[in-house]
Amino acid sequence: MSVRRLANIPGFSIDRVAAAAGNDPEVLRMENLDTDLAPPAEAIAVTHAAIGRDDANSYLPFTGSLELRSAVAQRLLQQAGHRYRPDDEVVITCGGTEGILDVLLATTDPGDEVILTDPTYAGMIYRARLAGANTKLVPFVVRDGEWRLDALRIAVSSRTRALFIMNPSMPSGAVLNQNEWDAIADICKKNSAWLLYNAAMERILFDGRPYLHPASLPGMAERTITIGSVSKEYRMIGWRIGWVVGPAQVMSDIARVHIYNVVTPTGISQSAACAALKSPLEEFTSCVREWERRRDVVVSQLHSLPFVSPGGGWSLLLDIGTMGYDSFTASRLLLERGKVTATPMKDWGERNSDQFIRLVFSNEPVERLGELRTRVTRALVG
Repeated sequence: MSVRRLANIPGFSIDRVAAAAGNDPEVLRMENLDTDLAPPAEAIAVTHAAIGRDDANSYLPFTGSLELRSAVAQRLLQQAGHRYRPDDEVVITCGGTEGILDVLLATTDPGDEVILTDPTYAGMIYRARLAGANTKLVPFVVRDGEWRLDALRIAVSSRTRALFIMNPSMPSGAVLNQNEWDAIADICKKNSAWLLYNAAMERILFDGRPYLHPASLPGMAERTITIGSVSKEYRMIGWRIGWVVGPAQVMSDIARVHIYNVVTPTGISQSAACAALKSPLEEFTSCVREWERRRDVVVSQLHSLPFVSPGGGWSLLLDIGTMGYDSFTASRLLLERGKVTATPMKDWGERNSDQFIRLVFSNEPVERLGELRTRVTRALVG
């Protein structure tokens, strides 16, 4: 019998889709948020050098090496224009996902309300619920061919402790504009709420969209907790290095949760993460150009089908509800008939949920993505 905290926590469907596909080389792998673009070469070299080094095989320091904490603080200075102290305002974590749970446990009590977008990454929704928070989902709507965020003001209540936002949002690829960020900042300040900012893909932006860090907005540095990692932008998923950055008064609690959760971040990965943060910007921008090129191919392939083009990130949503399917049926048919893996979006939202499947375009070359139309048509259109 499951404990009560797991009563409303569904299983993760991505691994089930991947297991069903097996190792068939003909399958177009679009279910998991992976990428085949290589990590920075210097990060790989530094990782090899760290193996067997004594200081990379230690529990200490519990909150991460000073070198890496300093590099993260420097990144935030450049992005947000705010100078964070490496000693007490930066904690290194085992990936961004550990940081998410640490932050939620340190900023909310059971019964507090956390506002998220609808849809959003299921790992955000259900970590909030594991922490005991009540989640309130505010739907994205489609306007002028883009995902837009409405009704945040209506959603706030006296129990609201945090707005938990990812930008670009996953799975939709929605990118918030200046007006939406200003509204979020206004809500946080007027209601003394935290902004928990999932920055995992923050610079993966397409079509010339401008970058904005919410801590740079007036009055928001003291209200923003940034959760980042090297997994997406630096293609270092397996290194499991992330960070949490925020005001010292809350970071001491986040550090305490982190220590009792995992004790210490991955030792042999920290120097590599530091090298990645210092890698040439052109290496990253070339990857963004390639991901955008793949996005464009998928958009072209899905022309005339119901979807919204993503403004950033690694994935988009296909509206299979208007085609007469629920997400699990569409996912099954895509694999059986089209040899395409796609993740069902049931449980990734409320209003925007079971009528969508997610297609990840970051892990297949453009040549293979050019087969998508034929495969989708064979599976779902007939």
